[in-house]
Amino acid sequence: MDIVTALGHALWMAFAMFWEILWPLILGFGLSAVVQAVVSKSEMIRLLPNDSPKSLAIACGLGAASSSCSYAAVALARSIFRKGADFTAAMAFELASTNLVAELTIIIIVLMGWQFAAAEFIGGPLMVVLMALLFRLFLSRKLVTEARTQADKGLKGKMEGHAEMDMSVTEGSLWQRITSKDGLTAISHYFVMDWAAVWKDIAGGLLIAGALAAWVPANFWKEFFLVSHPVAAKFWGPIVGPIVAVLSFVCSVGNIPLAAVLWNGGISFGGVIAFIYADLLVLPIIDIYRKYYGWKVTGLIVGVFYIAMVLAALLVEFLFQALGLIPSQRSAQIVETSISFNYTTVLNIIFLAIAAFLLVRFFRTGGPKMMSHMA
Repeated sequence: MDIVTALGHALWMAFAMFWEILWPLILGFGLSAVVQAVVSKSEMIRLLPNDSPKSLAIACGLGAASSSCSYAAVALARSIFRKGADFTAAMAFELASTNLVAELTIIIIVLMGWQFAAAEFIGGPLMVVLMALLFRLFLSRKLVTEARTQADKGLKGKMEGHAEMDMSVTEGSLWQRITSKDGLTAISHYFVMDWAAVWKDIAGGLLIAGALAAWVPANFWKEFFLVSHPVAAKFWGPIVGPIVAVLSFVCSVGNIPLAAVLWNGGISFGGVIAFIYADLLVLPIIDIYRKYYGWKVTGLIVGVFYIAMVLAALLVEFLFQALGLIPSQRSAQIVETSISFNYTTVLNIIFLAIAAFLLVRFFRTGGPKMMSHMA
């Protein structure tokens, strides 16, 4: 296979995956925008005063109602921590915002199946609980003070403007808030800015997944993930899954196409779940942790997150195996053989029209000026 043909094959695989997930992306970002338009960020600090089960549950709910952009989640977690929120609760918000959001769930269902989405929803809160327990063991008051001192320096990371943006409409019934002029404007702004925040990750994830699907032989994945050693593979997958995620540099919803490729390649059920969990450990985000909280706390965050991800993924694997819910076939819907006029195309056309409406409203209501302050 010559270079041009190989590149063409990889690009086609990437585009075919994009076509497959386009309408779920628009639907997911649309639902996320609606939620953000009616949930005020200013309430978050008051609701997260400590690391009690109630605060952690609220943090998970607020995270699920936020943008899926990993960088925005990290920036917003620092922001609420600086304003008085509990550190562990802020980290719980971070984990929830990248694992429990609507767009992630929809794409996982479309590409991989409902079992994987269920594993995310069960494993996400479990991971938060494990994280909280580990922080209680290893996070001293001295480290929290050091983290707050470093955070108060206000060093720039990424997507701070997006994280701070609050256009929520709080007056009237839920339906009135959504359908009002201010509500529609807020929805359009959140929708477009969420896309602007994560499109590079989505594109990067698709290109990497396309290249791996087109170029890497199936035997490599089978050997790497110890497919011929089922017992060892169950433990190896969750251990190595987050490491693969770290090296991929892809976060947010962009890592789901790559997760589908890894699943088809032979990684264990728990391994692919751990891979999806680990978008908050990619190298650029670790560097942002360093700026926000200093090296000591960054090392603790990375260690605690990694252990919580591995253990949560293992527990989910054992639970789903006991319930008989792990798919027996490795048939994640990565690509269609060709683009045809089917239900995917019809849904893409419908949701592209909705996206166009929101984009027009964004431009007509001062969106570009606000976006210039988002990064």
